[in-house]
Amino acid sequence: MTPEDFRKVIEVHLVGAFNCSKAVWETMRGQKYGRIVFTSSSSGLFGYFGQSNYGAAKMGVVGLMNVLHIEGARYNIHVNVLSPTAATRMTEDIFPESVSGLFAPELVSPGIVFLSGQDAPSRKILLGGAGNFAVAKLFATEGVNFAPEHLTAEAIADEWEKIDNSNTQTEYKAGGELFSFFGGRAATRQDIKLD
Repeated sequence: MTPEDFRKVIEVHLVGAFNCSKAVWETMRGQKYGRIVFTSSSSGLFGYFGQSNYGAAKMGVVGLMNVLHIEGARYNIHVNVLSPTAATRMTEDIFPESVSGLFAPELVSPGIVFLSGQDAPSRKILLGGAGNFAVAKLFATEGVNFAPEHLTAEAIADEWEKIDNSNTQTEYKAGGELFSFFGGRAATRQDIKLD
């Protein structure tokens, strides 16, 4: 992939999402109401071979949603992402013709109507396809709290199973929450109080 191809796709999908939301943001803030729905993709959320530009752009809109959700909360602006799995011109080579009817775009569009509605949630990643809907979430494991004198790459390797243990997951609502969690654990280890 050339840098130009990478940039073009980022410009269309990520910068385009920014431009569209920027165009309506002040109006929504002024009226203390708004709904924004970005379109992501399983290529961004989970990866897909040969789509680094598209995947990066589509995961980028999730980051944009997270920040705009926080910034818009006090103005009743809800921001969500729809990640459709649908048969389109872009997926002609992926879906066999025999199943493309199962993945008609019409079987995803009620999701965008829901996310645009007055009672819509905010900061959700709605997956939709073939009449199925689910929510994808970003979680962080509890991990391991290392004392600085014991922190090495080898120590991380030795504790990897605990660090990667998905039985102890937390869904954070903002980046600052992870900062507080890590800082709080470090402070208790060193008998420091965080204000």
